[in-house]
Amino acid sequence: MLTTPDCLLIPMLASKAAPGLARTLTRTRLHKWGYMHISDDVFLIASELITNAVAATPGKEIRYQCSRDIAGVLIAVWDTNSAEPQVRPMIDMTLDTLDVSEEHWDDNGGRGLPIVAALAVECGHTPDPSGGKWVWARLKP
Repeated sequence: MLTTPDCLLIPMLASKAAPGLARTLTRTRLHKWGYMHISDDVFLIASELITNAVAATPGKEIRYQCSRDIAGVLIAVWDTNSAEPQVRPMIDMTLDTLDVSEEHWDDNGGRGLPIVAALAVECGHTPDPSGGKWVWARLKP
């Protein structure tokens, strides 16, 4: 991924704390750029992409990037897993089908990448020449 002088690019541990850390650091950057009006979408996209990276590479290093250019704001997350992101089939969930047991608590999702695609003007993934992949989304300010 290309970086600009005011780009936020940070390595972090793939843990449950990573999405919150990214949102906190991104808030300051969006405020500086005058882009707080898109902060909810940026925070949601960052959280979804980081959560997927954490699931793909728990306990390893991931990298988070928030940058801007003439095309908009870019949110990108790198992880060491080179497998392409997979969109899980959408299922209708009801209170009867929701599994709230502790061992399946996180299995009720699968809406992250479709949410990212709906909020972003473009999104995708790019293999990194040094290994792993970048999953990214671009928003218009």
